[in-house]
Amino acid sequence: MTAQNRPDQPPPLTMNAPLERPEQGLPAFVADQLKQLIYSGELKPGERLNEAALALRMGTSRGPVREAIRMLTGLGLVKAVLNRGVFVRQMSVREMLELYDLRALVFGYAAERATDHVTESHKQQFEALLDAMDVACETENANLYYELNLKFHALVLVLAHNQRAQAAYDDIIKEMHLFRREYFNAPGNMRQSNAEHRTLYEAIVKGSKAKAKSTAERHVLKGRERLLSNIDSSSPLAGL
Repeated sequence: MTAQNRPDQPPPLTMNAPLERPEQGLPAFVADQLKQLIYSGELKPGERLNEAALALRMGTSRGPVREAIRMLTGLGLVKAVLNRGVFVRQMSVREMLELYDLRALVFGYAAERATDHVTESHKQQFEALLDAMDVACETENANLYYELNLKFHALVLVLAHNQRAQAAYDDIIKEMHLFRREYFNAPGNMRQSNAEHRTLYEAIVKGSKAKAKSTAERHVLKGRERLLSNIDSSSPLAGL
């Protein structure tokens, strides 16, 4: 699936297109480009990263590419194998299920705390996101829905007012990008997901702590069920 560009994301790479030197530094820019190639599936799980080929493709030297790969290693998106090279990380079903369990716990905690901090401004943000996700469902725009979904969850984490929880959640989501984006392409799944978002939003604005917590946890675990139901024999996750 090709990730849809947002204003805060770099443009997609084209073969052998030289990169303009960005303000944040070339290695960071190259890392962002590589992340998009991984998220879109162009660099597939288990695929070896060839520094020379990537440098040629991006129109830069191997130094920035090497540093970018180090950054991705720190994010858990790629893995270095002694005497073999660096490969796009391949997630097993067991690892995926463990991440979903952790994500459910942290998201439930955040939703419970969010009931204490939601304001009228936050309500407007939630409602705008929910409406935009409805439109994405109607137009079957899975890329847009995926990005809006991330923003909805991020807003809940912000309202938790717990930086440690937010950092932990962000780390979990970074790993889950490896497989989640590929399976956000079923219109029925998107509609069900957003119906759950609305139920969660209503619990948060009503100050229903227990319901917000249980709804948030159930939403994440239902997402796991939807993903598992879409895994087929051709998936990189199948048989792992």
